[in-house]
Amino acid sequence: MAEKVSKAKAPAARKTAAKKNTGAAEPRNVSHEEIRQLAHRYWAERGQPDGEAEIDWLRAEQELRGKAS
Repeated sequence: MAEKVSKAKAPAARKTAAKKNTGAAEPRNVSHEEIRQLAHRYWAERGQPDGEAEIDWLRAEQELRGKAS
């Protein structure tokens, strides 16, 4: 009679591997209103120029989400 040979399975990889700390801040969820308020403040501080709202919006968004470079 033939003997059954069972092969041992390799241990399963851990699904909860530790994340490396790169020192970078995690982006956080920020409301539209928070971004609007900060962008408005930046715009007012710059003398309320016409046609450059995107600059202030992007700056506020990056700062609030922790992506400032």
